[in-house]
Amino acid sequence: MLEGTLIPHKMLSQDAFSQWLGIEILESEIGRCQVAMTVRDEMLNSMGNAHGGISYSLADTAFGFAANSHGLMAVSIETSVNHIDEIKAGDYLVAEAIIDITKTKVGFNVIEVRRGEEIVALFKGMVYRSSIEWK
Repeated sequence: MLEGTLIPHKMLSQDAFSQWLGIEILESEIGRCQVAMTVRDEMLNSMGNAHGGISYSLADTAFGFAANSHGLMAVSIETSVNHIDEIKAGDYLVAEAIIDITKTKVGFNVIEVRRGEEIVALFKGMVYRSSIEWK
């Protein structure tokens, strides 16, 4: 089995979308991952704010990395996001999985998305944990 803290790095190396977003891994521990990115002009909606999918995608990446860091392949089965504040081009966002609860076949995570000290989005997700080990 691949060591848990290496799993997010392997996942990112195979994730073209997260690479396009410019996501980088800042920290990785079992059950916890912190990722970051800078919002670009092509990520803005018609009102000049980041499209809601941008903060969602950043949080979803932190979610997936944290959930899979336990060593078993896990896939999301339910997610939701609360957009708390507008996000602009040039904003540097950090998403961190702050709550990680794993049961036998399901896991629950809460991810904060921050711009500096300010929370701009909250994400909640549930995963199904398979019996397939990361290699």
